[in-house]
Amino acid sequence: MEGLKFRRQMPLGPYIADFACPSIRLILELDGGVHVLRAESDAVRDAWLSANGWTVMRFANEAVLQNPALLFQAVRDHAVGFGEG
Repeated sequence: MEGLKFRRQMPLGPYIADFACPSIRLILELDGGVHVLRAESDAVRDAWLSANGWTVMRFANEAVLQNPALLFQAVRDHAVGFGEG
């Protein structure tokens, strides 16, 4: 997308990111319904990733399936803010 390379299931410390773009330090997490029950552990995970220089964006699976343009625009906006756009 837009020349950005994403890696799927990328290990980062004790965690595995759904999709990660190292060049703009962005992690995309696509969450199913189970994440409602894991909000606390997700918050700890996101805090660790943020403290290590990553931006974490979470999207519900349903939202991405219904309107993928939302995810694409969020990535574009982040890339521009990171100086890659």
